[in-house]
Amino acid sequence: MKRLIFASFLSLLAFTAHAVDIAVTPQEAYRQTQQVEAKVLFVDVRDPVEIMFVGFTDAVDVNVPYLLVDRTVWDDARGSYQVKQNSGFLAEIQAELDKRGLSADTEIITMCRSGSERGKPSAEFLRANGFPNARYVIDGFQGPSIKEGAQAGLRLQSGWQNSGLPWGSKMNPEKMYRP
Repeated sequence: MKRLIFASFLSLLAFTAHAVDIAVTPQEAYRQTQQVEAKVLFVDVRDPVEIMFVGFTDAVDVNVPYLLVDRTVWDDARGSYQVKQNSGFLAEIQAELDKRGLSADTEIITMCRSGSERGKPSAEFLRANGFPNARYVIDGFQGPSIKEGAQAGLRLQSGWQNSGLPWGSKMNPEKMYRP
């Protein structure tokens, strides 16, 4: 029985270490991108239209959407346009690494709006497809919505934008996704 409990405890520790290993804070991501000759690829994985309305940080190397909005298909259940995975995502990430003379072992940090719908899944997808050091920014660009009170629904806590890190409303055309 003690062995079973100990084995379960070790499994939990391994799972927790893996979960922590894949996530970085906005501050950590910024520090890494600002190092001279940093060996990191920092990717904004949001749809460019979202960036246009929410904001952008020039600290990212490139915008390669993980999911793209298909404006030709309406999703009645969600009350919005359908979202589908960018079929060229892996090839585009590899091309960005190649352009910089970096290998598939390079640390790749992805960032979406909240960290949960595209940030973490894109890092997990990259890891599962030959990029073992992919990570994501916890709480993404804007952070989660406030759940209660007068500001419920607003994204005013945590994330890149609310951490005092550089961002603005203008997009850098040299870094933006253009299919």
